[in-house]
Amino acid sequence: MSQEINRDQVGAESEKPRLSLQQIINMSVGFFGIQFGWDLQRANMGRIYENLGANPDEVPLLFLAAPLTGLLVQPVIGYMSDRTWHPRWGRRRPYFLIGAIVSSIALLFMPSSSELWMAAGLLWVLDVFGNVAMEPFRAFVTDKLPESQVNRGFIMQSLMIGLGGSIASALPWLMTNLMGMANTAEQGDIPMNVMASFYIGAFFFLTAVLYTVFTTREYPPAGGVVSNVTDEPSGFMHGIREIIHALRNMPDRMRVVSLVQFFTWPGLFLMWFYYTTAVAVNVFHGVDAGDPAYARGADFGSLTLSFYSVVTFLFALVLPSIADRLGRKWTHALCLAAGALGLISVNWVTDPNMLFVSMAGVGIAWASILSMPYAMLSGSLPRHKVGIYMGIFNFFIVLPEIMASLGFGWLMRNVLNNDRLAALTLGAVFMLLAAAITVFMIKDKKN
Repeated sequence: MSQEINRDQVGAESEKPRLSLQQIINMSVGFFGIQFGWDLQRANMGRIYENLGANPDEVPLLFLAAPLTGLLVQPVIGYMSDRTWHPRWGRRRPYFLIGAIVSSIALLFMPSSSELWMAAGLLWVLDVFGNVAMEPFRAFVTDKLPESQVNRGFIMQSLMIGLGGSIASALPWLMTNLMGMANTAEQGDIPMNVMASFYIGAFFFLTAVLYTVFTTREYPPAGGVVSNVTDEPSGFMHGIREIIHALRNMPDRMRVVSLVQFFTWPGLFLMWFYYTTAVAVNVFHGVDAGDPAYARGADFGSLTLSFYSVVTFLFALVLPSIADRLGRKWTHALCLAAGALGLISVNWVTDPNMLFVSMAGVGIAWASILSMPYAMLSGSLPRHKVGIYMGIFNFFIVLPEIMASLGFGWLMRNVLNNDRLAALTLGAVFMLLAAAITVFMIKDKKN
């Protein structure tokens, strides 16, 4: 069976033309908008929740929307997009479009949240449809690019993610320092600089995805099938059975890389949960959302998060040549170690400007996290089930976040005494463990 799949893959590979740099950029621009939306919420939702009255130990549970929707939505969307075909809109692009429209609406309404439940509900909507837009983008690279360009395709997505994230994370600081908008608000309100940032984010999310939808075309399914779905059996229960079968029969390479992902992402989640407010409280010594020192610290924390995205953008330019020399495995392990050191170093920051150095390490790790695991999977997945397997791969990103969302509040309250810096340090330990698994469990010398 595996030999038949390999022959199919080789045949499909020989039929894919190499794409120009402009074509690869066109198919990646949509990810700029999607990441704009993700980084807006990552940099600001903890602040919004605390402004609306949440305690630090309540924040992880309020972030449950992202992982739970990813767990449920991504495999289903992967399965559906594998089986979709429209002669004009293609296979993946209908999902880009629907997800972008609804996510942009949620971004527009988020600043109007007057109660904690309203902000949490809008985050659920944003995350559901953000996942609808995002999941097919990974399969999109495998669909369109020959194996010789897969690294470049995923790294171009990293460039777009870095660019979108850097602008989105910096927006509150820019709105205050360039536009003079207020960065403080009474308890129960959202600062004006954060509100304006979400309005701008809605525009970029939708516009960038529309650009990709209208500047790219997709290849028809193998055999020239142009109906709405393939000739395989359909139906919800069949889809569930297909997902379960694929989960049980993951390629060996995918099992190991999934384990790396499982230990990598807690470090990122804990950073997104607590970094901005840790800077506000532990570095700028702010008290609460109404304290000007807290507001300055939260804005500066968002600015330094923007810097890690800038580093991601720049480092992605040289990452292909590093991976070609060291191999994907060693490249990824070293980048993860750099990210862990960046998170740990926040404990010793006394001058706020040193946070840029800390976040540079995170930016190096983020560039690799966004590309190397997917590149390590290339060639090991059946071509006609790439969407399903990319959705399943996401399980090992969202499962640790669900565990953190459900259990980390107790740990913060009873063990870490609501110390946000301790949470960042624990995240760094997980990232170092992921680096060790990469080194010792991925056996290939160059990949």
